[in-house]
Amino acid sequence: MGALLLLLAYAWPHAANAETLEARFAAPAGAARVAVADGSFGDFLRRLPLEARGAAVHLYDGSEKARQDVHAAVVDLDVAPRDLQQCADAVMRLWAEYGYARGATIAFHPDPGKPRALTFDARTRDRRGFARWLVRVFADAGSASLQAELRPVAGDVQPGDVLIQGGYPGHAVLVLDVAVGRDGRRWLLLGQSYMPAQQFHVLRNPSSSSSPWYDAAALRSAPGLKTPEWRPFVAHDVRRFADSHSSPLARHAP
Repeated sequence: MGALLLLLAYAWPHAANAETLEARFAAPAGAARVAVADGSFGDFLRRLPLEARGAAVHLYDGSEKARQDVHAAVVDLDVAPRDLQQCADAVMRLWAEYGYARGATIAFHPDPGKPRALTFDARTRDRRGFARWLVRVFADAGSASLQAELRPVAGDVQPGDVLIQGGYPGHAVLVLDVAVGRDGRRWLLLGQSYMPAQQFHVLRNPSSSSSPWYDAAALRSAPGLKTPEWRPFVAHDVRRFADSHSSPLARHAP
């Protein structure tokens, strides 16, 4: 199934034979990556293609981001030349790309508490239509609406979960991978876009000069889990897409 996912998954333009997130970032010493189901969102994120080592983060207009000290890698994912694909937008983009890969009907609800939904049927395989739909999603939805439609997580953080503080502005960080040590210690690899719209990137850990992996225990202790450009996240900020840990690709693959 993993080989099938590689053939179907990453429909946006990216470098052939790009190094994957899993290949570049080994689990912390004494830890191993958690198991993920083939075809799950976590499997999709673990195999994301990366730009070459040392790549800079660029903004939507092609200029370099002022801060180049917050990322450990740049994901090879395009950004349209408009200030739209910011933090929550990039999370929605990756969830939508996952839905596109499996031929699903993708939906976001931009008005919390109201039934209006923005939907796209990925069985059409219409990339131009998908791109136009994403522009509408990015314009109408954001961190507040995304937080409202994600499910709170009471247990352990898993790949594909979202650390999110909805607001105007708010911020969202995606859990790209998770590893667990022999002592049970849990480690998180995180990714974000930011403001203004910019390339999605793997975050450095400001508490470590040698590893980008974050200690998940920080979510449950003061002051929380601190990322380079935002206030700390805490346990009740962890949310999850419905069905993100199942294996829907097997049901939807053509």
